[in-house]
Amino acid sequence: MRDIARARQAIAARLKGLRLDAKLTGRQLAARYGWQPSKVSKIESGKQTPSEDDIRAWCDAVGRPNEESDLIASLRAVDTLYGEWRRQLRLGTKVKQQSWLAAETNTTNFRVFEPCVIPGLLQTSEYARERLTQSVAFYGTPDDIDEGVSVRLRRQDVLYSNSRTFHFIILEAALKLGMATPDVMLGQLDRLMAAAAMPRVRLGIIPMQARLPYTPLNGFWILDRRVVLVETYSAELTLTLSEEVGQHEHMFDLYTSVAEYGRAARMLIASAIDGLTGVAGDPSPG
Repeated sequence: MRDIARARQAIAARLKGLRLDAKLTGRQLAARYGWQPSKVSKIESGKQTPSEDDIRAWCDAVGRPNEESDLIASLRAVDTLYGEWRRQLRLGTKVKQQSWLAAETNTTNFRVFEPCVIPGLLQTSEYARERLTQSVAFYGTPDDIDEGVSVRLRRQDVLYSNSRTFHFIILEAALKLGMATPDVMLGQLDRLMAAAAMPRVRLGIIPMQARLPYTPLNGFWILDRRVVLVETYSAELTLTLSEEVGQHEHMFDLYTSVAEYGRAARMLIASAIDGLTGVAGDPSPG
């Protein structure tokens, strides 16, 4: 998210600098186009994103038409950070999963942190169906869940590549939250137990009682050291600035320091399985 905020602030700062260089007040600029005076201050503070027409008018007012194309290109780059997500949603879950497949095919080192869900590369088909069904219902996207699940499972082929390494960290809560029916969760936990034994997979689980080094605001995927993918409710962020990648690497290391691995991690999974064993398959009371 900070990539987007920073890009918007950079545009705002350039526009403000152009106005000051032209020795125009905000009121003078607003009056020229019949804008509310507050519009100029909101744009310059980054609280309002200018339109392309706003930028054209601004550059004309300050006598710097040569700045127009570069500023519009910057604006479109910001829009792209959100636009690709919206485009993929409109096309359904299959296209979204295919974009992840393409990114993962070009990755050799995976570092994944998920606070509430089992990472897609470790999901069973039933658990994946629950996740994609929720997505379709929430966003109102085309119902191509069967195709989406199929591609998500195909993504897991990378787990068997000798040239790749995987480090997953999840909170213990992801094992116990009601993200699926008990029967589905049992199957998913069994799959997770098997994944923990895979030769190139390192699975860390942060116990409920662990003192967290930082608030787990969202999950993130670090692909090699080139990009971080972060999903929010309204967008998927692709972070590529070295500072942003470094911050997520540091955060991942912090979570690594409090995660349990090996036998201790398997015991946490086994405990979650034990908690579900008496529930799965039971009829509703009454």
